[in-house]
Amino acid sequence: MAKIGIVVGSLRKESFSKKIASSVAKLLPDGCTAEMIEIGNLPLYTEEYDENPPAEYTAFRSKVQGFDAILFVTPEYNRSIPGVLKNAIDVGSRPYGQSVWAGKPAAIISQSIGSIGGFGANHHLRQVLTFLDMPILQQPEAYLANSPSLLDENGQINNQDTIKFLQSFVDAFVALIEKCQA
Repeated sequence: MAKIGIVVGSLRKESFSKKIASSVAKLLPDGCTAEMIEIGNLPLYTEEYDENPPAEYTAFRSKVQGFDAILFVTPEYNRSIPGVLKNAIDVGSRPYGQSVWAGKPAAIISQSIGSIGGFGANHHLRQVLTFLDMPILQQPEAYLANSPSLLDENGQINNQDTIKFLQSFVDAFVALIEKCQA
């Protein structure tokens, strides 16, 4: 089936995005595997690194290349994506013409502690991924509002309607991956 990389846009140890990503990974069908991709160790991107990249860049790019698809799970910061996520995207997209993201199917789950569910982050990320030539899951869109209330004391999603919705999201993402692999 597919090997899916998960990029979490939050570095916080008890990140809601990380907990949601772990719950969603359990919804993948047999034959699909998922692995978190570390982004917190990447030095800030600068074009000077294009000719002589830091070891962290090389390792990150190599890791991303090994996945068939990418799931982004992110909080919203100031109606957009966190800087650490944008940095990781920039690192993977450079040097120009050598993007490790190109052609990889992508899906986005945004979440927020408020009631908008990370709408701004989701749409800003879609804009960036479209430019990077990543086929993006269009429907269903995943905006998770009031995210702390969706998680139990073990960090697992506790709302059956949310689990049912996320299963439909995962099923649609897997169908997109299969379509792109055909």
